Amino acid sequence: MNMNMNSKKIVSAVALACTVVVSAPSAFADSAKAPGTGPNPFTDCGIGGALFENTHWAAVSSNVIWDLGTTAVISATASPETCSAQNMQAAQFILESYKGLVEETAKGTGENLAAMLDIYECEQGQASTVIGAVRADMAKQVGSEGYISQSNVEKASAYYDSVSAAAKVCSA
Repeated sequence: MNMNMNSKKIVSAVALACTVVVSAPSAFADSAKAPGTGPNPFTDCGIGGALFENTHWAAVSSNVIWDLGTTAVISATASPETCSAQNMQAAQFILESYKGLVEETAKGTGENLAAMLDIYECEQGQASTVIGAVRADMAKQVGSEGYISQSNVEKASAYYDSVSAAAKVCSA
């Protein structure tokens, strides 16, 4: 009887996942955009989009298994600009090497800083512009009232926002 109950739960979970996959894009569609103009939440966003950038079936499976695609759909609708492997890779790199990045940003050079600029595909001529903009923005943030009380994740997030804004010159 337990096997039968477990089988029913699995079938129900798969059916629910299939329903979410089929109905979520239309349920969360932005009425101001034409269909198909934004990122596909199941292949371009979430855990699946980050891990399986070029293998769509694996990205969809991963997103559905992880949380029935909820995170992927929310990120696609609330912040579609984050739905790229480059942004996910940059965010992870910044979080993991934040302390070194801050020191190197203050100096204006360093291995972590060069690696981050490589993630954003910045050419050598663009690097000084990006670094200068990040240095100026981070100087304002460090001088702000609540900066010291922020967690490292909050600081890394602010650094990511600063770099993402400055690195737009690299993709122009």
